[in-house]
Amino acid sequence: MRRIGIANEVLLRSRGGLRRLSLWSMKKEADLESALSRNRRWIVNNQIKNIILRYPNNEIPIETLQKKFKTLDLQGKALNWLSKYPCCFEIHHNRCRLSKRMLDLVAQEHSLLDSLHPLFSRRLAKLLMLTLNNRLPLLKINHFKRSFGFPDDYLIRLLPNYPHLFRLVNPSGRRSSMAVELLHWDPDLAFSAVQASSTPPRFSCSLPSTWLHSWHRFHQFDSIPYISPYSDPTGLVEGSKEIEMRHVALVHELLSLTLWKKFSIVKLGHFTREFSLPDRLNVLLLKHPGIFYVSNKYQIYTVLLREAYVGSQLVDKDPLVVVKDKFGELMQEGLHEYNQRRRLLNVEKIRKKGIPFVSVDAAAKGRRRSSESDIHHDDDGGGDSKVGRLFDPEERKRFYRVLFDDDAS
Repeated sequence: MRRIGIANEVLLRSRGGLRRLSLWSMKKEADLESALSRNRRWIVNNQIKNIILRYPNNEIPIETLQKKFKTLDLQGKALNWLSKYPCCFEIHHNRCRLSKRMLDLVAQEHSLLDSLHPLFSRRLAKLLMLTLNNRLPLLKINHFKRSFGFPDDYLIRLLPNYPHLFRLVNPSGRRSSMAVELLHWDPDLAFSAVQASSTPPRFSCSLPSTWLHSWHRFHQFDSIPYISPYSDPTGLVEGSKEIEMRHVALVHELLSLTLWKKFSIVKLGHFTREFSLPDRLNVLLLKHPGIFYVSNKYQIYTVLLREAYVGSQLVDKDPLVVVKDKFGELMQEGLHEYNQRRRLLNVEKIRKKGIPFVSVDAAAKGRRRSSESDIHHDDDGGGDSKVGRLFDPEERKRFYRVLFDDDAS
């Protein structure tokens, strides 16, 4: 049966100092945890790729990149990290550049971005249609633009091509108040993923059949008439089953619009006012484990749409995800090549010392098991007894050891 962890207090930094955020997490599921952690290294290398592309001739001095590592909150030597991915990065005269294969993928991604402008315009329009006043602040859009696949320069790439759909507004005159506003409501877009999947619209439940209590609760909730997140919430009573249905439908639709069908709960909470979400968003999500999966992987609270995954694999991949997967495959190829070279060198060193080869193989397996344990271990209760583990110095060291470990591939 489904088990929900005890509330865990996580300390988060904000401009006003430390604020306390109470979040819970569900019992860990290996497949979904794997789906959440698989792109950890991809994120780091994607950041490095973007940094290199911003420099003249797409080359950056290693010393400069080392300083960027610090601003990205990364530890370790940049040269050591880059050496692990020979298929992605090339080192030449103390400068780093992208490999030819990497540049080919960058070209593919840029070409794809140009062809996806209509898709991006529909996605942005749907997001604006989900808000109460058809408007989103630019500063907040920047928080989630990559989750929805928007290019960094979406303002100059996208908005000028659709003047009938969007406009920039600045009600107070301050730069921080600039927002994108929807000019035209398209009824063809006011159709959610749930409505597109079944008639009458019903949510999917991806829990094992043995979780009888959770299934019973799901069927009770799903018996309530579906309320579209694009409908006007005026008249819905706070605390009613109807408003809960709309909140669940809204989060479901937001996750459906993302590339990987997942979202940071903290970032999602930044849009409570614009999307009219409940203040205790975590309570809503944990109440519906058949629809949402909540994880605190690396103390980053994330909600994932269960129905979007089979095991650890995303079912329907956005065109951008397909290209990004190729990037991940290239990374893994380079990392495998690097690890093979390291192991061969280690074998040769140990042979010279007269130690049997089998001990080398056993040691490699031991390191791999240790690394996998570091990456995938979480207590069954889902709530750690330590408060703010990521801010603990020892925990932070462990985090970076996992991130930079040779065998944690």
